[in-house]
Amino acid sequence: MTSTMLAAALAYVERGWPVFPIIPNGKRPLFKSVHAEGDPLRETCKGACGQIGHGLYDATTDIELVSRWLTTCPNANLAVPTGLATFDVLDVDVKPKGAGWPAFNRLKAEGLLPEPFMVVQTPSGGLHAGYAGTDQACASLVQHFIDFKSTGGYVVVPPSVVDGKPYRLISERPHARNQLSWSSVREFLDPPKPVQATLKRASNGTGIDHLAVYLAGKRRPGRNAALFWAACRAVENGASEAELHALYRDMDFDRHFDERQAARTVADAFRRATRRSA
Repeated sequence: MTSTMLAAALAYVERGWPVFPIIPNGKRPLFKSVHAEGDPLRETCKGACGQIGHGLYDATTDIELVSRWLTTCPNANLAVPTGLATFDVLDVDVKPKGAGWPAFNRLKAEGLLPEPFMVVQTPSGGLHAGYAGTDQACASLVQHFIDFKSTGGYVVVPPSVVDGKPYRLISERPHARNQLSWSSVREFLDPPKPVQATLKRASNGTGIDHLAVYLAGKRRPGRNAALFWAACRAVENGASEAELHALYRDMDFDRHFDERQAARTVADAFRRATRRSA
């Protein structure tokens, strides 16, 4: 007889999502690191050595291997790596010190949360909202009790159980393959602070020329956040949306931050700033 957990694992594999086992009633990988303390490979090896014991890098769609794992340990929980090959997750935490629901509701009211294709209730009373996978990095806003899981991360998935409570699939909309912009979430909940007193609102004009000079000197990280902040200030000074594109004329671009992303950022800033002033 196929166990409930094994049946779920095989269903995930059928969708093309690799899985790996988690300790029963917990969130840590079942297999301890194959590399001992002090071994340089402990921090760098991602499974190239061919052995099991690399956390999320053990994840596989090999049905025979998955079946062997869950037959040997039928009470193991399940996890799926997040990111481009699977999905991204907005994780709303509920902890003794606070919950992510106020931040989640603010994001939803602001229109920053597109429809997720999957919603899972977590054992703590929070949720996992699933979005189309991207190559964004994992991140957290600890003060808001919000986490983002993407490249290099993983989430425990139903029907896993933690502290005696299960992960439950609440809704699923397979065709809602929207992406979540973590930079927009972060900039809304934790906006960058003004960095130079000389960049206060100009008494005359939009200040775009001065802001463009400031932005030209920005390097990784924080370029996108700085551009968003500068665009909001320029709008407050009366700049039109078309004028905002001059802000990034001298900025450096690369594969992590290109001109199309800069254009989206100033458009988002214009919408945000005009809504607030309405």
